[in-house]
Parts: sequence; structure tokens; C-alpha cells
Amino acid sequence: MSDVAATRASTRAAIVDAAAGLLHEGGPAAVTTRGVAEQAGVQAPTIYRLFGDKDGLLEAVVEHVMATFVSAKATAVEEATAADVDPLADLRTSWRQQIDFGLANPAVFRLLSDPDRVIVSPAAQAGRQILAARVRRLATTARLRVTETRAVGLIQAAGVGTIQTLLATPPEERDPELADAMLDAVLARILTDASTETPSGPTATAVALRAFAPQLHALSESERQLLIEWLDRIT
Repeated sequence: MSDVAATRASTRAAIVDAAAGLLHEGGPAAVTTRGVAEQAGVQAPTIYRLFGDKDGLLEAVVEHVMATFVSAKATAVEEATAADVDPLADLRTSWRQQIDFGLANPAVFRLLSDPDRVIVSPAAQAGRQILAARVRRLATTARLRVTETRAVGLIQAAGVGTIQTLLATPPEERDPELADAMLDAVLARILTDASTETPSGPTATAVALRAFAPQLHALSESERQLLIEWLDRIT
């Protein structure tokens, strides 16, 4: 990286960090060009040159904060897989972390709640892929009784709804057990038996085999696709 590029990257990072601090403390309204420039030690035109406008800066800040969180989650799921941590326990831990993140970063959460932002956000899409990886770990133990796609959708929808509900409630009035109760409700819908580790039923077995199907290299590509089609009919 050239000196000019390195300086540009350093300046950009300083601006994003400054804006992230203001966003966390006072929400989007606190992210003013003057305030960010003072915090980052730059001139206002520099912000416009690098980000275009305030919305462009907010996009960069949200992506930065979310990407940092998602990176930590990616590491966690890799470690859980390597250590053979129980998939259900791992999912519960991840759920709690997601709820805590949303409550600790309300401005970021609200900005990312905009469907148009989520669709184009690499960090948001990476977060969904990490959730899908955790759900796949559950599927391979034959404990899912719905498709992986349905399970991911239900968990994600429940998480967004739970955070929105808690943020809309004064802190002193929030139900401390709401998040866990919501997850339990979802697990009761997607697992063969959320209270045990014992798989049961043909659907759970089909979902588990569906999770392994892409790795069945003893079959040809056309055979794998046919098997996947059959399993999808079952699930």
C-alpha cells in the first residue's frame, strides 16, 4: 500500500471511529459533520470527499460496527465447531449475544432494520450466513423438524422482533426473561424436542441428511441434486 493510500485509509478509519462514538452516544442526530470533524481531527471537506454525505458516512459506520461484531461471531462458531460444542448450547449463547448487541447499539440496530440497508449490507448478509452455519450444525444432529431455511428465518425474525420490543420499552420496565422465552418458543417449533438431545422422526432424519448431501462425493453431481430434491420434498 502506498503512503497516500495508507494515509487515506488511516483518515477514513479515524472518521468512522469518531462517527461511531457519536452515533452510540447520541444516535444519528449526533453525527454532524462538525462534530465528527472535531473528534477525528480533520477538516469537514475531507468527510465529504471520502463519504459523499452524512448518509454515506452513516452507512460506513453501521457496516464497520456490524462487521466487527460479525467477525467475532464467525470466530466463535469456528471454535464451537472445532471443540464440538453442543449446537443447541452454541445457538443459545449466540442468541443472547445478538440480543445484547442490539440493546447496546440501538442506533445501529435501527439503521440495519431498514430492509433496503440489510439487502446491500455485506456485514448483515455475513451475519445471516453465520446463523445458517449454526442451524446447519443442529441439522446434522437430526434435531431439526423444519428446513434449515425455515429455521434461520424464524430465528432471525424472532431476534429482530425481540430487540425492537425491548428497545420500545423503558429499561426499567423490560421483561428480563422475554428474550429467552422467545427463543424457547422458536425452538419448540423447529426442533424435534428442544428439551433433549435425542433425535426422532423421519423429517428430522431427512433434514440431517439434507445438510450432509452436498458433501456426499461418492455420488455424482446429478445424483446429489436428485437426492436433495427428494429430501426437500420430505421436509
